[in-house]
Amino acid sequence: MTSVDADGGTTVDRFLGGRLAIEQPARGRHRAGLDAILLAAAVPADAVGRLIDFGAGVGTAGLAVATRVAGVAVILAERDAEALDLAARNRARCAAEIAGRVTLAAVDLIVGAAREAALGREAADWVIANPPYFTPHEVRASPSAARAAAHVLTAGGLEAWIRAAAATLAPGGRLALIFKGDGLAEILAACAGRFGEVAIRPIHPRAEAAAHRLLVTAIKGSRGPARIVPGLVLHPAAGSGYLDAADAVLRGDADLATG
Repeated sequence: MTSVDADGGTTVDRFLGGRLAIEQPARGRHRAGLDAILLAAAVPADAVGRLIDFGAGVGTAGLAVATRVAGVAVILAERDAEALDLAARNRARCAAEIAGRVTLAAVDLIVGAAREAALGREAADWVIANPPYFTPHEVRASPSAARAAAHVLTAGGLEAWIRAAAATLAPGGRLALIFKGDGLAEILAACAGRFGEVAIRPIHPRAEAAAHRLLVTAIKGSRGPARIVPGLVLHPAAGSGYLDAADAVLRGDADLATG
């Protein structure tokens, strides 16, 4: 990722080896980065159909999918008006072929009637999500309401996000999400009865470190068992660069699809 200052308190950050330019707030709000690109990498290059980026923010994950995957039409679904305005500007930065497959939806995803009016019911082939990681008792909320909303789960917790995804996906549709490394029990509990074939890929900062993120895919309505797939290690034991496998994913030259 590379970053340059832009006007109005934003930066323009480049992802996927420079192919994707994302304008986002320089401070005071959530800033998209590594997690969004890892989430996008869970979608295979040959995916097709309608994909919704739940809580899209400035559009990083959804636009990364649209850049890598020619067969999907992407909806960036977000309730925050300022973030959605930046998402629209980021869409405009993309090549016409990519931008033409991306639409925006202003919607509170947890409110069922509003979500169904904006996105339909059982109408998506993919949902991707980078939900807040923390419950209110786990972390002191930021004084910035926008940053707090991005980092702290509200009423219903992760289960509300998974329930909304299940209502939006067609039978057999696929969910991809990225979550905190110690959140496995929460993920499995929220998916129970809604999703099967849950595949968990641990993301490790270094080989000797515990996973700090879990990249998860699941299939709506499947009764297949959960499984843990090979993890991804980001950095060498010494130094701050990326290992070759991680670098290939972050550049968009490889994916983290689980089949």
